[in-house]
Amino acid sequence: MSKPLKSLAAGLAHLRDAHLKPGDAIPLPLTMASVFHSPGDASGFHQYGRFSNPTWTAVEEMLGYLEDAPCIGFPSGMAAISALLFSLAKSGDRILLSSDGYPTTRLVAERLAAFGVHFDTRPTASFLDGGFEGYRLVYAETPANPGLDICDIAAVSEAVHAGGGIFIVDNTTMTPFGQRPLEHGADVVVAADTKAPNGHSDVLFGHVASRNAEIIAAVQEWRQTCGVIPSPFDAWMVHRGLETLEIRFERMCDTAEFIAPRLKAHKAVRSLRYPGLADDPSHNLARAQMERFGFLISFVLDSAEKAEEFIQGCPLVESATSFGGVHTAAERRTKRGDAVPPGFVRLSIGCEPAEELWQAIETSLDRLCA
Repeated sequence: MSKPLKSLAAGLAHLRDAHLKPGDAIPLPLTMASVFHSPGDASGFHQYGRFSNPTWTAVEEMLGYLEDAPCIGFPSGMAAISALLFSLAKSGDRILLSSDGYPTTRLVAERLAAFGVHFDTRPTASFLDGGFEGYRLVYAETPANPGLDICDIAAVSEAVHAGGGIFIVDNTTMTPFGQRPLEHGADVVVAADTKAPNGHSDVLFGHVASRNAEIIAAVQEWRQTCGVIPSPFDAWMVHRGLETLEIRFERMCDTAEFIAPRLKAHKAVRSLRYPGLADDPSHNLARAQMERFGFLISFVLDSAEKAEEFIQGCPLVESATSFGGVHTAAERRTKRGDAVPPGFVRLSIGCEPAEELWQAIETSLDRLCA
């Protein structure tokens, strides 16, 4: 890693300093423009809103600083994933996908397959099994959402490269402060900044980051040609959120580590996954490749009814489908079609005080046992 995480965090809010002139605003100004003054040869300047915008440039600089790699922004995480896959895959290629992560398989099966792209899936926990020969692209989400299984990024990277492929890691659940896939050999990182990077559950955004100049050029050309561009306002909102990411992420992870063992010990909970627990199947690998254990906890209650009762009965838990915001949120994932037990709950820890949040969770769980 090029910089310690605390040094990275310290510099994050001061990236604009090098560009400031006396009288300039210290916070990022919002540039709402589709056209720019461009007389003569305007190469190197903003010209048209589908090509570039000063506000996106600033948020891409910030994300690139965090990833230590060139970065391209998109109007959602799925837009980033789509741009990456469509710009790199061609007819006859094979793609390998995590079978238990975010449902990227639907994009490939319903869209890329029509262009002659083939795909296979494999569980994240056994992602190394079977090798990677013949795959042009290998795509893994680790930890996988929502089950939180993990694959060995360094080992997979080495094996994928030996087979001549490109390894893509979806790092949405961890952010650059929790895990740094490029440092472990991955070729590309993709993420939904809708989650913790923005952090306030009020905007959609995504990005692709890579140290491979050809990949970045292909993705950037796709964005410009297809017009899959973020709005300046959304980029401005994400820039604002990123300035507090480190402190929010640290609070969320600390609280998750505090709550997870208590949650696991509660008599209403049948099983629980959290990489930070010493007896979790992913714990040793998580210690080796993750900076923190994250803010997501997955657990199982007796039934769908019990899960819904827990979520609706806890005053400090929002019933919501996303994660990574300042509000603690939970969802019964069978509602979204995940292959999990009926009582499976994904809990996204927010920024509430840890003890108060646990008391609210415990009280709601206790009612299930009454």
